[in-house]
Amino acid sequence: MTEHPHDRILDALEISAEPFAVCALEGACSLGLGRVPRATLHYVLGGQGDVRLTGHAPLRLAPGRLVLVPAAMRHSLYNAGGGQVGVPACRPAGLDLEAHVARGAAGGNMVVLCSTISLGLRGTHGLIDLLRAPLSLDTGGSPVAAQAMAALVAETGSDRPGQRAMVRALLLQCLIEMLRARLEAGDPGVTWLAALADPGLWRALRVMLDDPGTPHTLDSLGAAAGMSRSRFAARFRAAYGQGAMTLLRDLRLARAAQMLSERRAPVEMVARAVGFRSRSAFSRAFVAMWGETPRAFRGRGDQAAERAQKLA
Repeated sequence: MTEHPHDRILDALEISAEPFAVCALEGACSLGLGRVPRATLHYVLGGQGDVRLTGHAPLRLAPGRLVLVPAAMRHSLYNAGGGQVGVPACRPAGLDLEAHVARGAAGGNMVVLCSTISLGLRGTHGLIDLLRAPLSLDTGGSPVAAQAMAALVAETGSDRPGQRAMVRALLLQCLIEMLRARLEAGDPGVTWLAALADPGLWRALRVMLDDPGTPHTLDSLGAAAGMSRSRFAARFRAAYGQGAMTLLRDLRLARAAQMLSERRAPVEMVARAVGFRSRSAFSRAFVAMWGETPRAFRGRGDQAAERAQKLA
């Protein structure tokens, strides 16, 4: 069996996902999903429309379409209406998930299964935060992904032992299929994945992923990569499409958003944990990326948690 350059990376992928939710759009309308601190996976069960993303062309949605939206990318689902009416046949009658519903004029529904995910390599996490452009896959052209998603939909409607483990395994199948399809197509949105095969760049990237709060510099990252400061900076930018310190800032703010959404620590402690020396500098950077203050972001997470407890 031939070993491809990306086999080592794809073989080491690990994934986790939040519980799924159903997004139902009834009639011509949109459902804004804002900025989410983790990557978001959408799978269309029925109807047609598109997902609209800041800075990117809309992606068409149809039954069987799988879309992965990068963390922190503001997006919304849009249903043009006039499509499928009623609950899609592929949605099990027993599916009991949190629902987000938008209603508009005209007929035709679109139903989408949604979740936020984390992706890493064995021994590290935060790899999905490197994704800078959405990925899309038509499972109708991929028997592996189609079978995995059909099984996943059935799992979300069941209450059997090992459900979470099975969902992880099925999601990983779909994600590997999506990534290798984009690698084979030469998609620039996944060039960072190819760069992981460079041992030096991977060593530098791993120290950023493992502990973004450490006061890393180009000199220290270059040393981790076994390169001079200038050589490391040039190779990193060529591989990842941005400077190492810019990526480090984004990783810090993504980790901060996750900590705030999980209510793990006060704002001041979060700021220090992700490498900011002052709360004011942290707040300015956080607002620039997320569009609101850390306190407001955390408050929105608290409200969502309270609603979930009331529904439980």
